[in-house]
Amino acid sequence: MKINISKRDYNTMLMHCRSGLPNESCGLLAGSVSGEMKTVQKIYLLTNTDHSPEHFSMDPKEQLAAVKDARANGFVLIGNFHSHPASPSRPSEEDKRLAYDPSIDYLILSLQERDNPVLRAFGIDTDKNVTVHEVHFI
Repeated sequence: MKINISKRDYNTMLMHCRSGLPNESCGLLAGSVSGEMKTVQKIYLLTNTDHSPEHFSMDPKEQLAAVKDARANGFVLIGNFHSHPASPSRPSEEDKRLAYDPSIDYLILSLQERDNPVLRAFGIDTDKNVTVHEVHFI
């Protein structure tokens, strides 16, 4: 599986995550799916209601509004993202436990090295097995 994201959307995500420091930041990604290719067409920056550097919960009202907006624009939910302020870009045990939808991508933006952010995408199946998905900047 591959995921395309524009450099503009990546930079929006990066600014959102940096502005949320020292806490984790989060959001949703909507767009289109064609075979093994997912393309981000809209990014939704959500509030981490946990206000924590180690975990996140998306604001339910913002989440619902994002899903409604995506549907109204003909997009499907293709993923979510969150930041890891002080750890690598890989799913934690909690990330895996909370991954409820095997059809979406889980993107993690590590800010462990502030000047070298690392964005990676993962698939997490119902058995909590993790696969790395390719991220392409367009």
